[in-house]
Amino acid sequence: MIEFGRILVVEDDPRDVELTLTALDEYKLANEVVVVRDGQEALDYLYCRKQFASRPVESPAVILLDLKLPKVNGLEVLQQIRSDERLKMIPVVVLTSSHEERDMVTSYKLGVNAYVVKPVDFHEFVNAVKELGMFWAVINQPPPGSAKKVL
Repeated sequence: MIEFGRILVVEDDPRDVELTLTALDEYKLANEVVVVRDGQEALDYLYCRKQFASRPVESPAVILLDLKLPKVNGLEVLQQIRSDERLKMIPVVVLTSSHEERDMVTSYKLGVNAYVVKPVDFHEFVNAVKELGMFWAVINQPPPGSAKKVL
C-alpha cells in the first residue's frame, strides 16, 4: 500500500463507483476511499456535518468529482470548495461523462485541477482512474499543510 491520504469520490452512478473502487484497489492507491452519492453529501463530508460529524477533520488528498449529481450538482460543489479558504487548496479532478464544452470551461473557470471525460471501455476507465490516483495522491506534491485539519 502506498501511503497517502484519503480519496473522496463524489459519484451517483453505482457502476462508475464500482469501477473507480476496483481501479484504486487494484493498484493500492489509497489508504482510504470515501464515496458519497450526491453533492450535498460531499459538502457534508467536507464540512464534517450530519453523518460525517465524527470523522477525522482532515482534507482528502484529492476529490474525484462527477458533475451530474443529485441535490447539489458538481459545479456547485466545486464553486463552494474554491470559495472557502479552508478547502480551496484540495485538488479536485472532475471525472465526468459530460463532453459539453461549457461544463469543461466552467470547471476550469472555477479552479478545477483536471477535467477527465470517463472512458466507456472498462479497461480504459480503470487505467484512467489508476493514472489519476497515482498522479494526484502519490506524485503530486500538495501545498504545505493542505492535508492537515481544515475546520
